[in-house]
Amino acid sequence: MSETPRWASESFWKKVAIWVTAGSFLILVILTFDTLEQTTAGGERVQAYSVINQNIDYQMNEKLNKFMPIIGGEELLFGKKYTEEEAEALVSLGKKTTQAKNCMNCHTLLGNGAYYAPDLTKAWLDQGWLSTDLREDQMLRFLMDPEKYARTFGTGRKMPNLDITEEEAKGVIAFLKWMSAIDTNGFPYNFTTIEAEVE
Repeated sequence: MSETPRWASESFWKKVAIWVTAGSFLILVILTFDTLEQTTAGGERVQAYSVINQNIDYQMNEKLNKFMPIIGGEELLFGKKYTEEEAEALVSLGKKTTQAKNCMNCHTLLGNGAYYAPDLTKAWLDQGWLSTDLREDQMLRFLMDPEKYARTFGTGRKMPNLDITEEEAKGVIAFLKWMSAIDTNGFPYNFTTIEAEVE
């Protein structure tokens, strides 16, 4: 009777399973810390919250062959220059409002959500706001009374009135502006911004 090769023994495969599990766990921990570093506000890919004080655009970078956010000079939101703490509080209010109002039931944010309504990843830059001068006011009025200020672009789809207060609406607008500054690795592709229309 021949002896079972070591690689075919039960004890060998138990040890392999333990080492593979331990190795996978270690890799997962390393990737988690790396992801947190990459996705934390204030980093290279995710701008600090105070970016809401600046002009933001989204253009094709020919060298990298992908669309990238372009951060320009000062462009105050609601005519106010926010400190980092104030900007974080306002953006956080907007994020919490989009979560509380369950915006992802209809919209997509950073690739997550539904496709019934427009993607909000670069909504601050959307040409539908007609001009940079009108954008803030249009967004504010629309969020507070979407039925009255609906712009369906021929789809017939209308956002329901979610009873968003003026403070919450300003937070959502700040959140959308901040989100438009995130380097989303070229997503959405071939997006023409409101800035391009102005030029």
